[in-house]
Amino acid sequence: MSTLPSEFERTDIGEIQIAPEVIEVIAGLATIEVKGVAGMSGGFAGGIVELLGRKNLSKGVKVEVGQREAAVDVSVIVEYGNRIPEVATEIQRNVKRSIETMTGLTVVEVNVHIHDVQFKSADKTEDTDLSHRVK
Repeated sequence: MSTLPSEFERTDIGEIQIAPEVIEVIAGLATIEVKGVAGMSGGFAGGIVELLGRKNLSKGVKVEVGQREAAVDVSVIVEYGNRIPEVATEIQRNVKRSIETMTGLTVVEVNVHIHDVQFKSADKTEDTDLSHRVK
C-alpha cells in the first residue's frame, strides 16, 4: 500500500488535515492494546523478525488514505498461547473503531499480518552463586 497525501476536510473557517502518520500511530496504539499482542513487527530484516518497541508504533503500520476512507495494514508479533484468529479479529475491530472515532474516516479494511510468535522467557528458578562453592 502506498501512503497518499494528508487527508483533509474543508470547513466554513478553514481546512483540517490529518497526516497519514497520525493514522499510523492511532492504528499502532490500538493494536498493542489488544490482549495477546507482544508488539509491532518491522517485518523481516535479514530473515529475522524485528520486534519494535512502543516508540516505533507506526513502523509496523501502513495506511492508504483517501478523502473519506482509509485502509490499514498492521504487522504484529503474537504472544505464545493465544488464539491467533481471535487476536487478529480483535486487532481489526480495535483499529477500525479507534481510527473512525478519532478521525471521522471510514476504515474499509484492516489487514493483520502475523510475523512471529513470541515465547515467554523462562524464569530462572535457581541462581548459582559460585562464590559459595566448596573448594
